[in-house]
Formats: sequence, structure tokens, C-alpha cells
Amino acid sequence: MSPRIASWCDEWHPPRACTDYWSEWKLCRSIRNLYHHYYTYGETPSCAQWKKDYKNCKEWERTKSMVAKEQLCISEHERMAKKQKHTPVWKMRNSPPPDWNSPIEEENFK
Repeated sequence: MSPRIASWCDEWHPPRACTDYWSEWKLCRSIRNLYHHYYTYGETPSCAQWKKDYKNCKEWERTKSMVAKEQLCISEHERMAKKQKHTPVWKMRNSPPPDWNSPIEEENFK
């Protein structure tokens, strides 16, 4: 485990409440999400990781298992890394363009 993950996982409680993992799993398995994911990506989503994380979270809370703690922390770190991997679609601006309030020309409406 990397030092960054280790320092983040040194806390005495899971990174999220166990009910959050359960809610994410239930949402992932909902008919609406299954339909949307299948329509968008052509396959059903894999919700197994949410359920595994829920079980590890419950085990960590119940027995203080170091194995469950490590697996949960690694899973959470991978989830965060995957989320941050994608570049933003739009470039952030510090100020508006210089002509942001100029009148729109008539030809642009056609």
C-alpha cells in the first residue's frame, strides 16, 4: 500500500459510512440505472465492487479486521483515482472573454 493510502487509512473509521456503500449498490442495481447504463455503454454495470465494499465496511466496523480495512481503502483509492483520471471537457477561465457583452449581430440569428 502506498504511503498516501496508508496515511488516509490510518483513521479508526471507514472512509464513508457503510450505509453509503449499500445505497450506491442499490442505486447501481436499480432498473433505471441498469437501463441507462445499458443504453449508454451497451452492457450492464458491474455493481459487485459496491457490495464487496459494503461487506468489508461492515466487517471493519464489527471486527476491526485489518484485511477488510486495507481492501476497502485500496478500493476507495482506486475509485478516486479513476474519477480524477479524466480531464475536464471545458477549460476553466479566470475571467470572461473581452467581448462577452457585445451586441449579437443579426446574421447570427439566422
